[in-house]
Amino acid sequence: MRHGRTNYNDLNLCNDDPNRDVHLTNKGIMQAEEAALALRDVVFDRMIVSPLPRTRQTAEIINRYHAVSITVHADLADIRSGFDGKPVCDYFAAIALDPLRMRMNGGESLLDHKQRVLCFIDWLKMQQDKVLLIVAHEETMRVFATYFEGGIADHQLRDIHVRNCEFKHYLLTG
Repeated sequence: MRHGRTNYNDLNLCNDDPNRDVHLTNKGIMQAEEAALALRDVVFDRMIVSPLPRTRQTAEIINRYHAVSITVHADLADIRSGFDGKPVCDYFAAIALDPLRMRMNGGESLLDHKQRVLCFIDWLKMQQDKVLLIVAHEETMRVFATYFEGGIADHQLRDIHVRNCEFKHYLLTG
């Protein structure tokens, strides 16, 4: 699941620093509450979130119906763009020559981020939980889509769009 709408979504700013004041807006809270209602009958073993507070805030709203543990996993963090606090359009302009491989201002490339999320999926395979809710970011959800849905080339990653509080159901085998 992607987190609810944030103040930085409204401002079109990048964020990968968990210490910045990036939080759910009223709309984001309402999105999370709607998702919570939709997921209220699912029996989760645990919820896993990124280190960025907006994912935990979303998970806590959903967890009102579940009361399971919420753990943080660093590999779920949003892409480290190198443009924290700066406009998303500036980031896109900076990586335009090679959107998959460009690293800016000490950040990671889209392919670096993809590799990090794939490491999380490998870690997940070793866990004993049967049903998890993972609350993460659009870039992370794009990697999940490529892994679980298949048939998506790396150059198509940016074509996948995931709405705030949109959730997908995937089955992890092996």
